[in-house]
Amino acid sequence: MKSIIQNSLADSLSYTEYRNKVTSLLKEGKSTGNEQSEALTHYSELNETRMNRLEKTIKITEDFTEQLKQLKREYIWLVISEGWCGDAAQLVPIFHKMAELSSKIDLKIALRDDHDDLMNLFLTNGARSIPKLIILDKNTLEVLGDFGPRPQGAKQLILDYKAEHGVIDETAKTNLQLWYLHDKGLSTQQEIMEIMAALE
Repeated sequence: MKSIIQNSLADSLSYTEYRNKVTSLLKEGKSTGNEQSEALTHYSELNETRMNRLEKTIKITEDFTEQLKQLKREYIWLVISEGWCGDAAQLVPIFHKMAELSSKIDLKIALRDDHDDLMNLFLTNGARSIPKLIILDKNTLEVLGDFGPRPQGAKQLILDYKAEHGVIDETAKTNLQLWYLHDKGLSTQQEIMEIMAALE
């Protein structure tokens, strides 16, 4: 596991590099990842707009800001993501804002399709669901915890929808984006900070 994590970190992107990569691929009419389709490019374009908006509007609560500034241990937050993923577009800007508030957190992003070995270590119910935030000890690269692919409320919304309709369709995806809009990133902050508090 450690060598997989080391290799992924060696090949990882900063948040700015990740954003730039997604943007430059869109200019070529492409999305990140092995699969290319009009749908994935369309999702990437929507996500670009979402991330631009979230970078301006996401607020980390005062309590969590204070806690992040007082972290004692040093961490790497390694995120598995892709530009076309709607959940990633909602969550990765929050991870970035939180990490920026602490000198003890180094945020790195690994593209899922470039890191099969890493993704296979962090499956969700057997699926390659993203984004996945892996919390590492900066010095030993020990995995201390993980979060994702969605906060609990968003997860429940999708489970309930699937139970009722049998599929995840465009309506479900729209409902999910509305859930994120109303939640304003608070559930994600809360769940991540619970993990961090336990580690401290």
